[in-house]
Amino acid sequence: MAEVIGVTIPINREIYYFKTNKIKVNKGSFVVVKNDQGLFLGTVVTDKINDDKIIDKIERLATKKDFQTKEKNIKDAYKALIKCRSIAQKNNLNMKIIDSFYTLDRDKLVFRFTSPERIDFRVLAKELAKIYKVRIELRQIGIRDEASIVGGLGPCGQVLCCVRFLKDLNAVSINMAKNQNISLNPTKINGLCGRLMCCLKYENEGYCKCRLNMKQIGDEIDTSKGKGTIVGLDILNQKYKVSIPDSGIIEVDKNESN
Repeated sequence: MAEVIGVTIPINREIYYFKTNKIKVNKGSFVVVKNDQGLFLGTVVTDKINDDKIIDKIERLATKKDFQTKEKNIKDAYKALIKCRSIAQKNNLNMKIIDSFYTLDRDKLVFRFTSPERIDFRVLAKELAKIYKVRIELRQIGIRDEASIVGGLGPCGQVLCCVRFLKDLNAVSINMAKNQNISLNPTKINGLCGRLMCCLKYENEGYCKCRLNMKQIGDEIDTSKGKGTIVGLDILNQKYKVSIPDSGIIEVDKNESN
């Protein structure tokens, strides 16, 4: 069985797996790897495992020169980003250029952008290739991907989940918000990207379990203070808010009602 390690590269949240190729590496080591997108300086983020299904091998341990190259690439890619935005604006292209990066060997210069429509960027690509003399790739991404690249703080006050730990941006449905009894006001349920918050999905299963055997808003129940109508649910604490004629609204534990 081959020794395999997981590596992250700066352009996304994914973990790529490589054979160690008999190179001594540990968790936290910096290595140079090559995947289908090109050559990158990455960080080992997993312990060694045994797996014969992995084909790619790490190229080498990162050197001081690799770090210097990476720093230069970052600075040059930023200058290229400004130039790309200028050319796109000049050609009236309805696109928002999010970021840019070189592969470690400068074989390719990638620009990621968002747009509400399909863009014919052939003229833009030709101008960029003429200026930078490398292979140019213009990659359209979604607005949720944009949020994970740009970053920011969510309504909880913490760094966005898609930046911190979410690896897959799976679909989130409005029913997940309904299951949590959240107001469907877009300002309450949408994230910085303008789409439904990712946390609605991974909290959904817990809320569904808590809602089992709970009554619905509008149902009538008997309480110690008389019969009333449910006007609110506290799902996690398993309680109802009940409106009782002549008594107002009271809070009732689910197990204390009929």
